[in-house]
Amino acid sequence: MASNTLDGGHLRAFIERIERLEEEKRAIADDIKDVYGEAKGTGFDPKVMRRIVSLRRQDKGKRQEEAEILDLYLSALGMSE
Repeated sequence: MASNTLDGGHLRAFIERIERLEEEKRAIADDIKDVYGEAKGTGFDPKVMRRIVSLRRQDKGKRQEEAEILDLYLSALGMSE
């Protein structure tokens, strides 16, 4: 039969590690926000930069597929160039 007891020390260690990582994640998010702010201050558009970062995460095939679908939808709405 399974024991109904928990290893509190082991659980606490996991929770504390997660808490430390969450703190680091918040600090990194603040750093990223600062970089976007700097870029905006020099004339770059942070919204477009975020989109570029998102696109660079995708593989080339996925980007092309998404671009083709977007073009198709824009064409269907009479919004293509």
